[in-house]
Amino acid sequence: MKASELRKMSEDDLKQKYSDMVQEHFNLKFQLNTGRLENTGKLYTIRKDIARINTILTESRG
Repeated sequence: MKASELRKMSEDDLKQKYSDMVQEHFNLKFQLNTGRLENTGKLYTIRKDIARINTILTESRG
């Protein structure tokens, strides 16, 4: 997701998106460790999206 798209979302929506992304990241790591993950690049993009959401949530609090 782009940061501009995330900035348009409300804080509650961002928190929900964050928890969904963390859950998805956990599932992808589990698949990686069991040898079922084919697209390992998805882990990288999910991690980056989680970081973007954290940054925007921090900016809105400050």
